[in-house]
Amino acid sequence: MPLTRVILSKPRGFCAGVERAIEVVEQALERFPGPIYVRKEIVHNPHVVNALRQKGATFVNELTEVPEGSTTIFSAHGVSPAVHQAASQRQLNVIDATCPLVTKVHVEAKRFAREGYTLLLIGHAGHEEVEGTMGEAPASIRLVQTVEDAQRVPVDNTEKVAVITQTTLSVDDTKAIIETLRGRFPKLVNPAKDDICYATQNRQNAVKAIAKEAEVILVIGAKNSSNSIRLTEVAEDAGRRAYLINAATEIRPEWFEGTACVGVTSGASAPEHLVQEVVATLKRLGATEVEEWELTREDVSFGLPAELQKTPTGSGRTRCP
Repeated sequence: MPLTRVILSKPRGFCAGVERAIEVVEQALERFPGPIYVRKEIVHNPHVVNALRQKGATFVNELTEVPEGSTTIFSAHGVSPAVHQAASQRQLNVIDATCPLVTKVHVEAKRFAREGYTLLLIGHAGHEEVEGTMGEAPASIRLVQTVEDAQRVPVDNTEKVAVITQTTLSVDDTKAIIETLRGRFPKLVNPAKDDICYATQNRQNAVKAIAKEAEVILVIGAKNSSNSIRLTEVAEDAGRRAYLINAATEIRPEWFEGTACVGVTSGASAPEHLVQEVVATLKRLGATEVEEWELTREDVSFGLPAELQKTPTGSGRTRCP
């Protein structure tokens, strides 16, 4: 059976937090004298990072690589208070591109810790968002990655236990863990529903929808993108073969042998031009029909940080209206 049909999942690609983070870097490059430094990847996608690097951004892993007094941007994933303190000590001009949904979880972590709760953070070890959140209250937060972790995680007071989550996990991702924790701690304080990133849940729901017809699903995203990895897993859980690719050049024709319909989606940090390049490749492989299935319409947007809402002094630059 030859490949004839492509279904594009919608929503897909950039979420509001990613769009905001990219705009933060672009406006900083326009408004402030360079160089402009960015700590870590602004979002988890090499195409985005390389495009911003070509525009003049300098990416570093640690603040020790940034000259004192320079303009520095924190990524969408958020940072710990220790990083803010280090920036202050180096007298850096900081522009914080942390996604507002991540900031909200940081605020909740600090509040629960002040009230004497043991905080159970559902997330992935090593992820920058998790590292930043845990830094808000390291003595109070325990990382829970699996149901097995939930069954054995120690707490100081079983009467005061609260759950917070990495924003890029969906309600489905956290359900079993939270149920296990609730069984151990009847007075467990659940996370607010809007702690979960709307984009994560929407993209996963859309993949489930196209998986009803698409036999193979391509997920466009970086290998270190948590939400992209999870989209691949969601497709596999739906009984479909799924491949996480960073670009169309990674596509292998043998993936589609005996396949008539292929689904395509992209993680929240993947640019749309990558999707269109994948579609063009699939057309060269025989696809003649391309349709888009829109499951949910997104209209979320976030304002820019305060540092970009005022005119910089001494820059010699102004931003066009």
